[in-house]
Amino acid sequence: MKREAVIDPSLEKTLLSLHAAMNVGSFWKAIQQLLSAAIPNRLIGLMLQPNPILPMIARWTSPMRDGFFTAEPLKNCVAGRPRKKLVRISDLFSNRSSLMKSVFYRRYMSPQKCAHGVCLFFWKRQRLICVIAFMRTATQGDFSRAEMNLLRQLYPQFLTALCRLRSLEREHSLRLDLEGFLSRLPLPTILLRWNLKPIYQNRAARDFCAVWEKGPEDAQLTKATSPIPSEILDRCRLLKQQWAHAQRPIAPQTGFKEERVHHPRLPHLRATIDLKQLSSCGVAQPHFLIECEDLRRDAARATGPASSSLPHLVRLTRREQEVARLVCEGRSNQEIADDACLSLPMVKKHLHAVFRKLEVPSRSRLIALMR
Repeated sequence: MKREAVIDPSLEKTLLSLHAAMNVGSFWKAIQQLLSAAIPNRLIGLMLQPNPILPMIARWTSPMRDGFFTAEPLKNCVAGRPRKKLVRISDLFSNRSSLMKSVFYRRYMSPQKCAHGVCLFFWKRQRLICVIAFMRTATQGDFSRAEMNLLRQLYPQFLTALCRLRSLEREHSLRLDLEGFLSRLPLPTILLRWNLKPIYQNRAARDFCAVWEKGPEDAQLTKATSPIPSEILDRCRLLKQQWAHAQRPIAPQTGFKEERVHHPRLPHLRATIDLKQLSSCGVAQPHFLIECEDLRRDAARATGPASSSLPHLVRLTRREQEVARLVCEGRSNQEIADDACLSLPMVKKHLHAVFRKLEVPSRSRLIALMR
């Protein structure tokens, strides 16, 4: 038997755009394209509030007065039970006459020359997170049974795209938080794609590249804008050739040892290159993880006093060094104040300056760094 298409094939292109949306802007554009291609309309609106503590996002194809999505008839519908997914605006009133006489109609629909409307409600655990409003003029007429059925068929498409959008936004937010945390770490770290294009490089790595290229003295006088050293990139290219000759093993880290590259004139500067397979199934090509070290600084950290174990290019005042040393001895803020003859607010001020200069978020990280 021949099966009828659930949705008109003419909408396939716009559906693909909907499911390819990567942000609120592209999601809103795809909604307009899909609904305009599916059903004649006068006005389309969108409300998004996936997080209750964030402001509501409202979009309209034509200027609309504020407050539509929180107006009384819609507000009552949202508060009611059961949670409805598709509602005609006329169904929110006892009859057609009461709709035409209502404040809602005079405030929102009449200025837009609209007489009929439908709202699609999207929920998450009994909380409204999205509304799509769809209105048309009296000349276009009320929504037919076939058009309402089409909107019901499109509802799961909108819901799937909305869930995907929320997942992408959450992933993007987590990635930004992670990158922000990594950027504050004192360990210089670089991540390169297979084509040797940088994926990630924190501030400490940029400082390290500047020292590698210009030397410690000149690097302090200029901004850290140096490229990744050619010696490191050449060793990465060599690893690529070895990996290719090995006919793409499933776990390249088991067949390749870490490669270490020393500066040609400053042997205390060293980079360790590790070939990482980020895909568990071994289909994707590996990435290069590069960890940079200043061995002279590490040696001073192991043998010298606390002040000599500070990260590269960071200078603490005498008081800040004293506070850092006392923190590493396990002293509390009050004990530090008593030993250093400082007030408690001044100890906190010095401690915050130490955290900022050493790029560490807590006392435990400071202790780990100084040891």
